[in-house]
Amino acid sequence: MNKHRNIILFLVKFFVSYFVLVALYNGYLQKSQQKTITYKTSTITTAVAEQTVKVLSMFGYDVSAVQHDKEMSVKLIIEGNYTARVIEGCNSVSLIILFVSFIIAFSASFKTTFMFAFLGSIFIYVVNVLRIAFLTVMIYKFPDQLGFLHDFIFPAIIYGAIFLLWVIWVHQFSKFKK
Repeated sequence: MNKHRNIILFLVKFFVSYFVLVALYNGYLQKSQQKTITYKTSTITTAVAEQTVKVLSMFGYDVSAVQHDKEMSVKLIIEGNYTARVIEGCNSVSLIILFVSFIIAFSASFKTTFMFAFLGSIFIYVVNVLRIAFLTVMIYKFPDQLGFLHDFIFPAIIYGAIFLLWVIWVHQFSKFKK
């Protein structure tokens, strides 16, 4: 048993933190989304869409974000064309929860763990907004490539960023580094 102590400790810390964070996030979603006659996405999802608009506007695109009236999403309209939509799964919170749970499972001191989780979460959020902005432009310019762009290229960007942060954490900060 002592031989596998670190593995068991990692799994317990990971799953406890993951399920606590998911439960908190689901509670937030229950309070912040509206699914009645009209739809209203969570504040975070709406913020991601609005920040995507700001990024694309900086590059000279005529873009807007509009709450979808028939589903739980925000439409991104670029140059007058409904090009993409931002749903709850696009706001990066689920990925940040996974990232933070891994950091906690391989924790170092409280301060180091907290700071890396906090700064890493901000990094993931920013990369995600930039990813959505880039995806929106690419779909606008190459609509026939939607499947390839959405299903392969853009997940690789966000998961690659998270993996890079995990590698840095384990090799530079975690008490498990060797």
